[in-house]
Amino acid sequence: MQVVQFLADNGPWSWIVAGLILLALELVVPGGYLLWMGVAGLIVGLLTLFQPIAWPLQWLIFGGLSLVAIFLWVRFNRGRETANDSPFLNRRADRFLGHEAVLEQPIVGGFGRLVLGDSVWRVAGPDLPAGTRVKIVGSEGAVLRVERMS
Repeated sequence: MQVVQFLADNGPWSWIVAGLILLALELVVPGGYLLWMGVAGLIVGLLTLFQPIAWPLQWLIFGGLSLVAIFLWVRFNRGRETANDSPFLNRRADRFLGHEAVLEQPIVGGFGRLVLGDSVWRVAGPDLPAGTRVKIVGSEGAVLRVERMS
């Protein structure tokens, strides 16, 4: 109840200060939610600075602006991919998709070996003799799936 009385006594400046505090807290506790609540607090403070509004309506505007801003932010960010300077980190086998190579050892019983760069990879595919040109078409863990080149 003291918070409501404080807001009623100090008017728009309390919303502006609360908005700035929420923005500062966003720096300490990142996540985005406090950012939009801080912006909503600043907007309510600016609205009440120019037009007196009853405190229950101020809280309603603050809550509504916060919810709408957070909802739009979450919806916008959910579909975006994060930029990554190492897209194949922890997925080394995916780096070789589409590459062509020559089998070091024959594929017998569905499995063989292939040298790519400085690594020897286990490959799976149809039985093929050593020296056959193959194309890497997929991966399952550390096993590369290959097909014979036409």
